[in-house]
Amino acid sequence: MRKYMLYLPLGLAVMLMTESCKPKTDAPAETKAVDSAAHVATVSESSFGTLPDGTAVALYTLKNTQGVEMTVTNYGGLITSLKTADKSGTIEDIVLGYDSLSGYLAKSPFFGALVGRYGNRIGNGKFVLDGKTYTLAVNNGPNHLHGGLKGFDKVVWAATPSTSAEGASLKLTYLSKDMEEGYPGNLQVEVVYTLSNDNALTVDYTATTDKKTVLNLTQHTYFNLSGNTKRDILGHTITLAASKFVPVDKGLIPTGKLQEVKGTPFDFTTPHTIGERINADDPQIKTGGGYDHCWVLDKTDKSLTSAATAYDSISGRTLEVLTTEPGVQFYTGNFLDGTITGKFNTVYAKRYGFCLETEHFPDSPNQPQFPTVVLNPGETYKTQTVFKFGVK
Repeated sequence: MRKYMLYLPLGLAVMLMTESCKPKTDAPAETKAVDSAAHVATVSESSFGTLPDGTAVALYTLKNTQGVEMTVTNYGGLITSLKTADKSGTIEDIVLGYDSLSGYLAKSPFFGALVGRYGNRIGNGKFVLDGKTYTLAVNNGPNHLHGGLKGFDKVVWAATPSTSAEGASLKLTYLSKDMEEGYPGNLQVEVVYTLSNDNALTVDYTATTDKKTVLNLTQHTYFNLSGNTKRDILGHTITLAASKFVPVDKGLIPTGKLQEVKGTPFDFTTPHTIGERINADDPQIKTGGGYDHCWVLDKTDKSLTSAATAYDSISGRTLEVLTTEPGVQFYTGNFLDGTITGKFNTVYAKRYGFCLETEHFPDSPNQPQFPTVVLNPGETYKTQTVFKFGVK
């Protein structure tokens, strides 16, 4: 029997008790009992099924005092649902995904995933570190994408839930062993999701290594602020605090240059709807099949600053993204092709979700002019991203 002590505000405490048993199905089981008082944040645990090797997978439900609710599984750190209110107070799910584990195992374009060791692409699946060439798994044509064949989105993390006066949290830890997916160093990773009572999701990333390595962690949730995926995201209004972006070649690998957004369809320094220029006669738009590029944020330090905002005028829902990272990959679901049926029996067609992946730039290990992604022994990798939810 496992026990979790969750420390709650006002001196309250709640004990979660779960039976150790192997689930027989990948359908979500009944949620275990927790304090449901409206004035405290809560975390509960339920079964999310089993992997083909028999490993049990858990689902954690985090609720804040304002009615915002998020479910996260320890398989890949996947955010499987995130429910917020629209302007009329109706609470609905604003992220893409599946109802059961089987969907994520069968086919998932990184829905809600923790991505690592390297988020985004590395050209030709290779990089050089101190004169040694490292060869990575190639899973995106000739290139390496989002950690390889079995990245952090496809492993089971150790999970520790907790609550505080600020909200509900889930700490996920994982040891990525030396040369896993081709990366050097035993990498100890910790990611903490905190759903605060002021309707913000904070993601804190921490990592250490025993060998020199490269690292670029991110979160790959697909958002659709319409609620329960009522329509595509082309009517969403986006702003990006970036006057430059990273142009790419035909394989979506950076050319090594940075390009000014002014006078291009990539200028979101003032608000524009996603669909306004997504089919523009622009070589970079054509290469990406829409937006699938990294924007260079207008910042000169590692402080937590606003990077992007999104707004759906019909639901009234808003999203603001703040980060300590130098870039954000804005992706508009260009590779969704109608072959996936997700939650609410929705067919995920092209541009039914958008991602704002805070990160260092793609292919940085091969682009010495980009901000470094090298992590040395004795150093601590530490970044933070905040997703703030609201209405107007």
